[in-house]
Amino acid sequence: MNENLFSSFITPTMMGLPIVILIIMFPTLLFPIPTRLINNRLVSAQQWLAQLILKQMMMMHSPKGRTWALMLISLIMFIGSTNLLGLLPHSFTPTTQLSMNLGMAIPLWAGAVITGFRYKTKASLAHFLPQGTPVPLIPMLVIIETISLFIQPMALAVRLTANITAGHLLMHLIGSAALALISISPTTALITFIILILLTILEFAVALIQAYVFTLLVSLYLHDNT
Repeated sequence: MNENLFSSFITPTMMGLPIVILIIMFPTLLFPIPTRLINNRLVSAQQWLAQLILKQMMMMHSPKGRTWALMLISLIMFIGSTNLLGLLPHSFTPTTQLSMNLGMAIPLWAGAVITGFRYKTKASLAHFLPQGTPVPLIPMLVIIETISLFIQPMALAVRLTANITAGHLLMHLIGSAALALISISPTTALITFIILILLTILEFAVALIQAYVFTLLVSLYLHDNT
């Protein structure tokens, strides 16, 4: 019971070198490149799901925004597969690291904002000052809108980090409680174990939902700027 709760969030190393790059690259093995004329069921299901999500997200975009289609579908597949692999025992989840999530959020947000300032300069600047604003409130509103704009990538990264980390911590706590209660009260330990199974199923859903939410918010930022 003296195990560190946050030990599973420490970046793993091998011979003193971090192996997080290998862990990040591992999900690409789950999505093989089709080499046959007729795909098997797994590849066909992956392609159907990718096309369904992509169609839903790209429906509201202009032709300029649809050029991001490959980026967005790659993003949701990467985050979703990484989150799911992190639910395996004794595994490491890169999306629990705020630095990595910021590394995904900031470039995507900056790319969307720069695209907006390049192709829709007037509309992008208009977001800083809503129409009909009283003159005395103009400086304050410009400052508030600027701050809210720069907070977007931070909120994007913190949301993903907090949800994945909270789920892992809760599973760890309930699992430790079930293990400790086996010798004290087997009935209570069984109930706790059933709760753990239900929580694990919920975490599978959360892993996919958070990948979708992250990508959808990036898509909305892009829609506002194209």
